Amino acid sequence: MSEKTIKANRKWHTIFFVFLIAVMTFASITITDFNIFHGIATLPKAIAWIFSNMWISQETWERLPTILEKLLETVLVSIAATTTGTVVAFFLSLMGSKTTGTSTIWGAFARFVASVSRNIPVVAWALILLLSFGQNSMTGYLALFVGSVGFLTRAFIESIDEASQSAVEALRATGATYFQIVFKAVVPQCLPQLISWILFMIETNIRSATLVGILTGTGIGYTFDLYYKTLNYNAVALVTFSIILAVIVIELMSNYIRKVII
Repeated sequence: MSEKTIKANRKWHTIFFVFLIAVMTFASITITDFNIFHGIATLPKAIAWIFSNMWISQETWERLPTILEKLLETVLVSIAATTTGTVVAFFLSLMGSKTTGTSTIWGAFARFVASVSRNIPVVAWALILLLSFGQNSMTGYLALFVGSVGFLTRAFIESIDEASQSAVEALRATGATYFQIVFKAVVPQCLPQLISWILFMIETNIRSATLVGILTGTGIGYTFDLYYKTLNYNAVALVTFSIILAVIVIELMSNYIRKVII
């Protein structure tokens, strides 16, 4: 295929995608009856309302210890769900990977579990588990745990499959056991990627835990919902600021750990 033909194909592909986006946008606006001009016109009023209501007053700062306590609870639940989910995801990924898998049936089972738990949103898991466990921290933990297992299993499988086969075959030739091959040949190659995925999952779970907390009545999500429903927007601003600051700190720590390890 000549360079001229490749450029022509790229041009038509670009035109097709632009046309597709335009059609989908027009269809969405028509179906939802969205008035884009009204939305743009009300934007200045919305910004003015935010600046006039979402500010932290002196009285609001007195609520900071309670907010930080709930924020710490959310962070700890997120870390607990991620770490325990990591253990389950690791063994599922060993079964599901082509490099370390020993049975087609167990491999299919591992991939099925990962697919189901990953494709159902964490919020949906929280609603499902809410019927059985009620509004408590355990429900939020289990929802984040199931979501972590699904995502990490898929990520771990891809990382393990990318590992070099030479070290695996060398250990097999020496008569090494299955777990010797896994922990001497596979894990050392994949460890930086696995840790990176775990840190990413912790960051994601902290963000998701806020929304899950609104449903389960726990953590910083419940505090946010309580202040919002009582129209205490000054406290809502402080909660929002605390969440943003916590996420930034966690992300900076994760980036530092990645640099040290990788």
